[in-house]
Amino acid sequence: MPAALAEVLRKAPLTHDKVAFAWRTAVGPAVAKATTVELSDGVLRVRARNASWQREVERSAGMIRSRLNAVLGTVVKTLDVTRD
Repeated sequence: MPAALAEVLRKAPLTHDKVAFAWRTAVGPAVAKATTVELSDGVLRVRARNASWQREVERSAGMIRSRLNAVLGTVVKTLDVTRD
């Protein structure tokens, strides 16, 4: 994501839509389609469609958190990944 766009997004209010957009940007369309997210008190709760997607997100959690924080600011402290 271009730095200028990330800067504008960081300054915007933290809404569910902003978090969802940042999630899609951070993980790509396939993972985004197989998951739902909700941010609360620094914890991004990720619900994966199945165990395979859960493992994929867990394996990439550090990189995902870094990408999210580049867009959202330092608001995601940890990911809590569960499955449906």
